[in-house]
Amino acid sequence: MAEPTLQNRQQDNPVTRDRFDAVLFDLDGVLTSTAAIHADAWKAMFDAFLSSRGERLFDIDTDYKKYVDGRPRYEGVRTFLESRGIELPLGESSEEPNDRTISGLGNKKDAMVKRAIAEGRVQPFPGSLRWIDQLRRAGFKLGVVSSSRNAGPVLKAAKMDHLFSVRVDGATLAEENIKGKPAPDSFLKAAERLGATPQRTVVVEDALSGVEAGRAGRFGLVIGVDREGHGDALRKHGADIVVTDLGELLSDKEQK
Repeated sequence: MAEPTLQNRQQDNPVTRDRFDAVLFDLDGVLTSTAAIHADAWKAMFDAFLSSRGERLFDIDTDYKKYVDGRPRYEGVRTFLESRGIELPLGESSEEPNDRTISGLGNKKDAMVKRAIAEGRVQPFPGSLRWIDQLRRAGFKLGVVSSSRNAGPVLKAAKMDHLFSVRVDGATLAEENIKGKPAPDSFLKAAERLGATPQRTVVVEDALSGVEAGRAGRFGLVIGVDREGHGDALRKHGADIVVTDLGELLSDKEQK
C-alpha cells in the first residue's frame, strides 16, 4: 500500500471529527474503477462521430479532462462539441442513440457504459473502501455526488451502495434542475441532505470540474485523487491536497 506523501504528513491527518462532520465522494475514479470505463466510452463514441466528419479524433488526456470529465452527460457532449465549433440540436433525453443530436450522442455513450457495468467491469478501489470504513467508525456522514445517471447501478455492482446515506447523481440533477459540476450546486445539495455545512464538509474528487465545484462551494477541504499524473492540474483547479489513493489518508494505525 502506498505510504502517505510528505504533503499529507504535514497536514497531520486533515480529516478529523473535530474539524469536519461529513465527506462527499465523487464516484468514478474515486470510489470505483469506472473512470476508465467512462473515458473509453467517450472516446469510442466521439471517435466514430468525428471520423465520419473527417475531424481530428478525441483525445482522453486533453479533451476528456478539459471538456467532459465530471460533467453531466449532455453537458459534456455540448461542451466538447463547442470546443470543436460543432453545433447540434439538443434533442430529447428519451431518443435512441444516434449521431444527429447532443442527446443522441450522449445516449450512445451511455449504452456503452451500461454494457460495461453488465459485463462486471466495475471494481471498488481497496484504499477507498478502507478509508470509508475508518470514516464510518469515526462517525462521519457520507454521501456520493456524481454526474452519472448510472451511479446507483455502479454502487450496487461494486457492493458499496449501503455505505452512503445520501446520493446526488445525474438523475437527481435532471429531476430537481440542479446545476452539475463545475457549479457547486450538487455538492451543496448533498451536504444539505446530510445536515452538514459546507465549511465542515470534505469534498473528494478526481475531476478538474469536481475540484472546481468544491472550491466554488467554499467547502472546508477539497481532496484531489490523482490516479493519472494530473496532480498539479488538480491543485490549480481547486484541490487543497492531492493523493494518489485514498488509502494514503488512513491513520498510522490503520496503515499497518
